[in-house]
Amino acid sequence: MQHLCIRPSWPAPASVTALTTLRGGGHSSAPYASFNLAAHVGDESAAVEANRALLAGLLPPGATVQWLGQVHGTRVVAAGDGGECPDADASWSRVAGRACAVLTADCLPVLFCSGDGAVVAAAHAGWRGLLAGVLEQTVAAM
Repeated sequence: MQHLCIRPSWPAPASVTALTTLRGGGHSSAPYASFNLAAHVGDESAAVEANRALLAGLLPPGATVQWLGQVHGTRVVAAGDGGECPDADASWSRVAGRACAVLTADCLPVLFCSGDGAVVAAAHAGWRGLLAGVLEQTVAAM
């Protein structure tokens, strides 16, 4: 399943899992082909759920993903158990197994972790959010 993602070569602690997904290898049909994880773009919900199941296979067992309703702003939320999809452009967590995720097309995914790996975060950084300070807000929340 490595063809589904790129794993960064960064000096994070071994306890931190980080990755960026690629477009291929999933279940979505055109124009979403094929590894679409976004539930809000009109793709078939069964395909998105199957793709999210593939993503779960790339994460540590039992991990839950905090999905966000991204709005190109600066709101940062604590990652929950994945049951809600708050409007925000970043999330952070101090809880092992809580994955922070952002969806991007032409924006940047920015991943953070503390030196000891005790806290992680992910920010959706488009030009509006960058200008308004989403990265600074994410670090402040951590």
